[in-house]
Amino acid sequence: MVFSYDVIVIGGGHAGCEAAHAAARLGARTCLITMDMNKIGQMSCNPAVGGIAKGQIVREIDALGGKMGEVTDACSIQFRMLNRSKGPAMWSPRSQADRGKFIWAWRKVLENTPNLSIWQDTVKEWIFVSRGTIGGVVTRMGVRFEAKTVVLTAGTFLNGLMHIGRTMIPGGRVGEEASYGLTEQLVEAGVTMGRMKTGTPVRLDGRTIDFSLAEKQEGDSDFHKFSYLPDTEERQREKLPQLPCWTIQTNEKVHEILRRGLPDSPLYNGQIQSIGPRYCPSIETKIVTFADKDHHLLFLEPEGTDTQEYYLNGFSSSLPIDIQMEALHQIPALAHAQAYRPGYAIEYDYFDPTQLRHTLESKVVKGLFLAGQVNGTTGYEEAAGQGLLAGINAALQALGRGSFTLSRDEAYIGVLVDDLVTKGVDEPYRMFTSRAEYRILLRQDDADMRLTEKGYQLGLATEERYRLMVEKREWIEKILSFCNEFHVKLSFNAVLEKLNSTPLKEGTKLVSLVNRPELNLLLLAEYVPELQQLFASIPNRREEIIEAAEIRIKYAGYIEREKMVADKIARLESIHLRPDFDYDKLSQLTIEARQKLSRIRPETVGQASRIPGVSPADINILLVLLGR
Repeated sequence: MVFSYDVIVIGGGHAGCEAAHAAARLGARTCLITMDMNKIGQMSCNPAVGGIAKGQIVREIDALGGKMGEVTDACSIQFRMLNRSKGPAMWSPRSQADRGKFIWAWRKVLENTPNLSIWQDTVKEWIFVSRGTIGGVVTRMGVRFEAKTVVLTAGTFLNGLMHIGRTMIPGGRVGEEASYGLTEQLVEAGVTMGRMKTGTPVRLDGRTIDFSLAEKQEGDSDFHKFSYLPDTEERQREKLPQLPCWTIQTNEKVHEILRRGLPDSPLYNGQIQSIGPRYCPSIETKIVTFADKDHHLLFLEPEGTDTQEYYLNGFSSSLPIDIQMEALHQIPALAHAQAYRPGYAIEYDYFDPTQLRHTLESKVVKGLFLAGQVNGTTGYEEAAGQGLLAGINAALQALGRGSFTLSRDEAYIGVLVDDLVTKGVDEPYRMFTSRAEYRILLRQDDADMRLTEKGYQLGLATEERYRLMVEKREWIEKILSFCNEFHVKLSFNAVLEKLNSTPLKEGTKLVSLVNRPELNLLLLAEYVPELQQLFASIPNRREEIIEAAEIRIKYAGYIEREKMVADKIARLESIHLRPDFDYDKLSQLTIEARQKLSRIRPETVGQASRIPGVSPADINILLVLLGR
């Protein structure tokens, strides 16, 4: 046995899996310590990956060489591209996954990753090599592990407490113990902590649901998926059966019963003091906040191909079990429903993310990196993105190879991390497209164009992934070049009339026709043999490449404009601020700005400009004093 490593990762959830894999891929001797190897990559809440903005994060993880996209594709039982009625900047992939197979797919990845060991145990104590510098951990079994860097990805387990009505059960997840001792040591070292709350819905037995009274929701059947890697014959053979989801609705009878249970709700009787996620509210919060609504939409989502378990999306609750079931039985499709387990809320410790650097290393404890829900975020995808970044930087630091960060105009992961370290959180943070000012640059279709070269240079993305990205980029450029050079004559008006498009008044380049809302590349290729021939010569991922080229054409003006804005803002990111700067001496700044700058300690003027309470006037004063 080896008990000394470059990197130790605590926790085998979505953040921990990505962190451990990334650190090991970069050449660091890595050990993942997890309470239960049979729960690695566990989907604690809904059995789905992706969604609005979250799907973009998964594609970015994949583009860099992470594994969440590949694992999800291998376990997908339904795939949908959300927001197809809107522009491509808003398109977001989402997949239902087989919960059980997801765990074993992750185990297959981790157990076959060179440089990576796994140890099943609970970490109970930090080892400090000096004041403010981490040196390893001690487990409940009494094993001492030493490391140059440590990544903490403990999810909801730190002092976790579950609530079902007035019943309180210590634990990090139903049926699993909480973790104690780590928070207290970090607080003693100067790390600021707080408590947060999240929740999960009831799980139902599909044999007791009347699906004839629910509306079926099928998935997509086109070429879209998460990973940019093309399907091999083996992957095609191993694809799982595709299953539908179902929609149902609550009604006034349901709401009446839920209101009756509010005095026993931990959210409303003072039992829970912490803040819950605004964007994934419990059913009791919905009926209070939206008291005028007489129904709420719910989704029945299958947990896998070999189970009868269904997840009731939209019905997260911590009400007493009898209230939950009585209310559910008022929904026609669930009149005879039986539950495997009730919904519950859970409170847990998190740490102030403004005490982190953009590498996700603690400013207070050297060598300690934090990722996932311990930073005040919610969601598998946000956790995985942070885990990937933390694992990369923990390995780079341990190996003496510098650091790696992503800016706001490079990735949603960059937006996520920058928001956390500059603005902090007062409720669980969830990523949305609206949080990204450069969302036209951060589309799901081009994450590989933005990030795969970076992942390849790090040593995370494989040679094959890099080659495929270069091939895709070359074919996109060939299509763009063809459309910009191919001349369309007036004789093409007969085709345009057939396609209900405005006739030409003079000859034009093909690109101008592609820009018309009612036309697209595939449609035009039916009438332009040369374009059809070009498409036929694309060897791999033809539909994906054509779609990416079309988006580039239709959004060319918007993309260029956002690039110009991003370049201007980037200048502020190049102006660095000393970490020991005394802002209190700058009487020209507002009091609020001095307080915020002193507490958060931004690394650049650009970061300072995004801190709530620091005005443009404050930034101008900083620039003047810096001689800019």
